[in-house]
Amino acid sequence: MTNLFLERLNDEVLLCDGAMGTMLYAKGIYINRCFDELNLSMPELVREVHREYVACGVDILETNTFGANRFKLHSHHYGDKVRDINIQAVRIAREVAGKGIFIAGAIGPLGKPVEPLGKITQAEAREAFKEQAEALLEGGVDLFILETFSSLHEIRLALEVVRQLCDLPVVAQMTFGDDGNTLLGDRPSKVVKSLEEWGADVVGGNCSVGPQVMLEAMMEMAKVSTMKLSAQPNAGVPQLIDGRFIYLCSPEYMSTYAKRFIRTGVKILGGCCGTTPAHIKAIGTAVKALKPHKVQVTVQIPESSKKSVVPVQVAQKSQLAKKLSEGKFVISVEVSPPKGVDPSKILQWAQIFKENAIDAINVPDGARASARMSPLALTYLIESKVGIETILHYCCRDRNLLGMQSDLLGAYALGLRNILAITGDPPKLGDYPNATAVFDVDAIGLVRIISHLNRGEDLVGNSIGAPTSFHIGVGANPGAINIDEEIHRFELKVESGAEYVLTQPVYDVRLLENFLKRTSHVKIPMLVGILPLRSYKNAEFLHNEVPGMQIPDAIRERMRQAPPGEAAAEEGIRIAQEALKEAKDMVQGVYIMPPLGKYEAALRVIEILR
Repeated sequence: MTNLFLERLNDEVLLCDGAMGTMLYAKGIYINRCFDELNLSMPELVREVHREYVACGVDILETNTFGANRFKLHSHHYGDKVRDINIQAVRIAREVAGKGIFIAGAIGPLGKPVEPLGKITQAEAREAFKEQAEALLEGGVDLFILETFSSLHEIRLALEVVRQLCDLPVVAQMTFGDDGNTLLGDRPSKVVKSLEEWGADVVGGNCSVGPQVMLEAMMEMAKVSTMKLSAQPNAGVPQLIDGRFIYLCSPEYMSTYAKRFIRTGVKILGGCCGTTPAHIKAIGTAVKALKPHKVQVTVQIPESSKKSVVPVQVAQKSQLAKKLSEGKFVISVEVSPPKGVDPSKILQWAQIFKENAIDAINVPDGARASARMSPLALTYLIESKVGIETILHYCCRDRNLLGMQSDLLGAYALGLRNILAITGDPPKLGDYPNATAVFDVDAIGLVRIISHLNRGEDLVGNSIGAPTSFHIGVGANPGAINIDEEIHRFELKVESGAEYVLTQPVYDVRLLENFLKRTSHVKIPMLVGILPLRSYKNAEFLHNEVPGMQIPDAIRERMRQAPPGEAAAEEGIRIAQEALKEAKDMVQGVYIMPPLGKYEAALRVIEILR
């Protein structure tokens, strides 16, 4: 089996599994449990995770032994169970794997620094690694994966111990930070040269970072070494949302990077924290499509080839898309869904807007995390009863990946074509602070999902039949505090498939000019956001309490000086008209957000365009 593994690695890219801890946690195991000990107390649960990865077509299964060394197990009072836990882990994986899948004995760092940085002596470290490796060998592993090490010194000790015990293949993986270095400051180039010298068969990285930073590390390794490389990134960098860490990379995004890893020369691909069978299946699709392999002559019953799908041209997706493609200036007005079940007032205003040559009506999705009528339902009612196009805002907060796909397919079946992909406000900002948020992906990931549907595929590349033809919009904030990050995310949205952009409200046109100048290489239509202020109190609230809103001091001062009541509202409309007048020649449309349901303000603002 050993030689077979190395032979296959010479000729093809092998698919490894994904996160074990993430899956166990998702199945109800508390984070403070000893996941390695579950091999003894809950073996069927571990088998279940392995089975899900086997169903994805993996070539390598890692044992559930990342922390199964004496030091880590001792903290859970299982220090005397090292041998039992490791042997049982191999047996569980072997039972599930069947023929043709390699079992890799997973060994992680000891959890405490080794001298000279810590109190664990080198002799103690070697003995701990030896104890675990011997148990994995006794269980019958096919290879070893040393993973998530941040210290070259510590991984060298583990590698040397394994090499003294056997001649099985060893994959040695370090973990890298956002700066591209290990946590102790070593560059990937140093890592690969060192581990090659110490006898590793494969060198790579896993954990800590998402695919983008991991790819950069692999590229640096490939420049200085001919070693076989492995990559098992996280599903992005975890973000703390509503009190829990969420990994935001979609399976489709991981698949895109899988292709890049393969082109870089990576020979083992898998996933670490946050990755699930859905991610591994998506990565596997890329592996099957791009991995080199030996030509074998076999007799097979021909399968029908996948039909080539031609995406719909942007100009043909909707009337709004056609107007933007022709360079026309478009006007959109936002209406909020009602808090109850009666949409009659909204439909009346939709008719008024249609009669005033408004091109599209925007319907926000749970703005500020408040509960209202479904925006999907309202947009359908507006289009079917009034006959004016809508832009459906769709946020990532409330749905998982399956729910998103279902909603999108349903929206398309109802005839809705214009969509705005947004991340969504956290529930703590709204009326239901104890509600849970999903955030499987952010707006960038959502754009990629919709782009997939527009190519006739679901999230993992399975055909859905005829492609959708959504006109994909995104948001941008020219006044963002961290403008560099905002521009970077905007570029990623466009790279993922965005076709037009709506900005946050603009009051200082100089910020818009700066944003347009710095994104001049991005060629998609922009609708400038205009929000007429209603009062000084309204201005202060938006500036201080609404995420993404920045209202200049001078504008807030004008609202402060305006007499309260209708005089202040008139001043707000004048400010909005001034901003629109300055901005209209820079953009291809306007997106008006009437305050507090005062929809007549939208008609007042656009008077300057007439």
